[in-house]
Amino acid sequence: MANEAVIIELFNGGRPIRYTVADGATIDKGTLMYLSADPRTIAATAGDGNFFVGVAATEKDGSDGSTTLAVYTDGIFDMKDAGAGITLGNIAKINGANLIATADEAGAQGAAEEVGQVLESAAASEVVAVRINK
Repeated sequence: MANEAVIIELFNGGRPIRYTVADGATIDKGTLMYLSADPRTIAATAGDGNFFVGVAATEKDGSDGSTTLAVYTDGIFDMKDAGAGITLGNIAKINGANLIATADEAGAQGAAEEVGQVLESAAASEVVAVRINK
């Protein structure tokens, strides 16, 4: 995959939370993850409307037999804007595979879709620092 989040700073060790993932899934460290199924199952983000849970803390090989993965939920990460630009102080949401955009629609499906607060402005398709605290 491309455009994985890059750690700038972790708070409380990133406060990792372990979730269930598909045994055959291949996930890169830094992948933005969303709640995809019941119970407590996550997958790599794919588009608008995904309910963000955190940033993959480690690599997950599709042939390793593992069915769990920890995600960072507390820190500042460099993330890629989906292409419209984003402004300092706005709240970001998922808008594609490892991409974010301004959470500008009414409620952004509540707080579940929100990624975090943007800490700097960015032009279209630039990388921007985002503070997540899930």
